Amino acid sequence: MSSEVAARRDSKKLVRSPSGLRMVPEHRAFGSPFGLEEPQWVPDKECPRCMQCDTKFDFLTRKHHCRRCGKCFCDKCCSQKVPLRRMCFVDPVRQCAQCALVSHKEAEFYDRQLKVLLSGATFLVTFGNSEKSETMVCRLSSNQRYLLLDGDSRREVEMAHVSTVQMLTEGFPPGGGNARATGMSLHYRTPGAEGVTQLKLTAGEDANGSRRQATAWLAAMHKAAKLLYESRDQ
Repeated sequence: MSSEVAARRDSKKLVRSPSGLRMVPEHRAFGSPFGLEEPQWVPDKECPRCMQCDTKFDFLTRKHHCRRCGKCFCDKCCSQKVPLRRMCFVDPVRQCAQCALVSHKEAEFYDRQLKVLLSGATFLVTFGNSEKSETMVCRLSSNQRYLLLDGDSRREVEMAHVSTVQMLTEGFPPGGGNARATGMSLHYRTPGAEGVTQLKLTAGEDANGSRRQATAWLAAMHKAAKLLYESRDQ
């Protein structure tokens, strides 16, 4: 794909919706796989009372719609304005308490873990049932749509086609705690091919810091997979 074509596919436009200003992909099909669509608002006529505290709406008690779930609330139950990057809002938007909590947690992914995925890490990579592994740098593409693998060869996996993600761990630290992450197994579909392909990433053993980077990348990828599955279930 030429850089000019790629730029056109990644271009964005500013649109105004009932919920606020959004910077969305010029071509909807090329949006981030982690994105969520705006919800349908509960019609005003179907919402005479706050859907959280049951306060009756009147001239003094106005109704507000949560931009994440679309439900109706009074100002007290829907007063927080929180960034909602998964819906591409330019500014923080009004959300109910429950949705605001979720959006706050997702902010960590965009502020920290997404940067880790974009930076990449080095793994031993095995495709399918092959007995050979190749040292490759794995990273997420800047448009968040592809998992890029660079080594002696180059591969890319479309995130939207990843069907399962499983962490590979070993042992338990002395005194209890979580098992150590050693790698990850992904299954993905290849357009035009039958069945699924397995991709195995294994963190190497060294003392120069790349293993720590690989472990951080695995944790970030695990979080990304959860967001990916949530966007499909919406």
